[in-house]
Amino acid sequence: MFLVAACTSDLSSLNENTKAPEEVPASALIANATVELTDYLSSVNVNLNNFILWSQHWTQTTYTDESNFDFDNRDVNGNTYDKLYSGVLRDLKEARINIENYEILTPLDAEHQRNQLALVEVLSVYTFGVLVDIFGDVPYSEAIGDSVTPKYDNDGEIYTDLVARLLYAHANLSGDNGLGSSDLVYNGDANMWKKFAASLALKFAVRSADANTSSSSVGEAAVLAGVFTSEGDGAILRYTATPPNTNPLWEDLVQSGRADFICANTFADVLNNLNDPRRRVFFRNLDSAGNLSGAPYGLQSKYAAYSQPGDLLEEPTLSASLMDYAEVEFLLADAAARGWSVGGTAADHYDAAVTASIEAWGGSSADAAAYLAQTDVVWDATKWKERIGVQKWIAMYTRGNEAWATQRQYDYPAMNVAEEAQTVTPYRMSYGIDEYSLNGTNVAAARGGNDDRFSKVFWDVN
Repeated sequence: MFLVAACTSDLSSLNENTKAPEEVPASALIANATVELTDYLSSVNVNLNNFILWSQHWTQTTYTDESNFDFDNRDVNGNTYDKLYSGVLRDLKEARINIENYEILTPLDAEHQRNQLALVEVLSVYTFGVLVDIFGDVPYSEAIGDSVTPKYDNDGEIYTDLVARLLYAHANLSGDNGLGSSDLVYNGDANMWKKFAASLALKFAVRSADANTSSSSVGEAAVLAGVFTSEGDGAILRYTATPPNTNPLWEDLVQSGRADFICANTFADVLNNLNDPRRRVFFRNLDSAGNLSGAPYGLQSKYAAYSQPGDLLEEPTLSASLMDYAEVEFLLADAAARGWSVGGTAADHYDAAVTASIEAWGGSSADAAAYLAQTDVVWDATKWKERIGVQKWIAMYTRGNEAWATQRQYDYPAMNVAEEAQTVTPYRMSYGIDEYSLNGTNVAAARGGNDDRFSKVFWDVN
């Protein structure tokens, strides 16, 4: 009788996993989503992120499939969905639910609740923007919901809604967000998240400017709302020296023990022709004149014969950027060149962008001034898209997604034909096999049924 009484007192507890909490604090979910997002963007793992190859900054040595745009065999497109939807957006949705319910584990006051919901919006908007820039139409309105077969929304309409969400988030950010050290980007400072939200709205406006004539009003409003104005404003994640919190570049370049990546001739030719002062930091194994040795893009090549990723990139503590000051200055240069009212001239913003990038990589203001004085670098209003395109593409080094998007937006510099694929870089990534297997009707209807990798996302109209 005693035995029965003991066994039946609380049978529900037998189903509890004491090592896996039923409710995870929103702070932990936000921190994990931040790391997952930044890890994805920083990674050069060929199973996950191929875009430092697609931007033709790097090429591969022995196994050149990804440099020749064969991403289906490793299911890179499917892995991208898994990482960004399951690894980032799902955590952010759970965080939002917990915050809205004042999460039992950490009760919130009204100010912290408001700020944390706005922060979750900014990270969610950023992540959906990455997905649109890669694929075009993606699951959005029904994503991370009850439906296991979400519809695909139009990419241009998604961008419009993302801007509206940013405006709402911006209006609700101020003061202390209550996350403290769990806010891995700004350490609890909601005012900095406010700047990030405005800067991201400017990015969406500039990126879609060729496709949407109303982008100017969004861009001008974003600048008035307060974008980044210095290097210290950037949305940066700082990694640590020990796993599992090291920069993914260290994992892929050092911990892996592999020698897979070298400088592509596409990148080397541009940087050498411009006498770029960042060469010695971007890469090692330069020639006696300080020039890069770039391997033919997409061709098997010997590691030792070409310039390799620089020593700085092998530091486990190297920080990674979601958005930096140089990028914002390039956006302002573009906006000013289009005649938008954003304050300052296109030339001034362009010079500030190039200078910020050079200084961020360890160069001096004198290095930047000498570089900007060169005929092929100095601002030229008659070639403004070429100037911004080339220089932003260079400045986005180690940010493969953004470098690839920059080249597509401006069509500069010209991409080489991959040696084996005999094509230039695709304009988008096609959908993964799992989507066709599990969500076939919806994925087949996406983009009007056009899943070709050489069809373009809505903002790439040139």
